[in-house]
Amino acid sequence: MAIISRLDRVMADRKMTLNELSEHVGVSNVNLSKLKTGKVSAIRFSTLNSICDVLDCQPGDILEYQRDE
Repeated sequence: MAIISRLDRVMADRKMTLNELSEHVGVSNVNLSKLKTGKVSAIRFSTLNSICDVLDCQPGDILEYQRDE
């Protein structure tokens, strides 16, 4: 997949656990875990907005584009 999730890196930089992020964002641990591991095909802008707000980051900090070879 060309879009890579860097959520785990941003969470580690902020010293935030998946449970803490889940509580603040209002999204289940399972859904955030799937996003963290890149096993999702879509994300709602409202969810991305909440994650960025809680982690004090930009969407580009969480999502990265890599061209398929």
